[in-house]
Amino acid sequence: MDKRQKRMIGHGAIVMLFGLLGGLGLGIILIGGFEIFPGYIFPIDLPSDSAAWARVHAGGLMNGLMVIIFALVIHAARIPERLARHLFWMIVGAGYANTIFYWGALLAPSRALTFGDNPLGETNVAGIIGLLPAFFFAFITIAAVIMLAAHIFGRGAK
Repeated sequence: MDKRQKRMIGHGAIVMLFGLLGGLGLGIILIGGFEIFPGYIFPIDLPSDSAAWARVHAGGLMNGLMVIIFALVIHAARIPERLARHLFWMIVGAGYANTIFYWGALLAPSRALTFGDNPLGETNVAGIIGLLPAFFFAFITIAAVIMLAAHIFGRGAK
């Protein structure tokens, strides 16, 4: 495994860390605080609702795993240097962009799904910050998956 793939795994771990922090937020919002010792919950008021925190938690874990799995596939499939270099920035960028999206959606009534207001609610700065990189990297991630599949089923299948 080369240095780039190891860095991908490190970036995937950082993205997963944000998902784990979202899990902590989920627990806090579900019980209304943080349990200091059995029976005593220190009250903490976090924004949003449990469904949004669950999305932050699960989304962060899945995106971190996506980055790590791509790193392992690049290594195992012996992806050529040029394609590996492209996949690195495409997938690591997507992991961080999606992390920003989930955290922005947590703080946006619009769930960061549109740049303007939508049927879910009004947009705000958090929604725009969350959507902008995710919107851009959604297309990049699709391209990365197509590039990987084309390589595997094309030249990589030989």
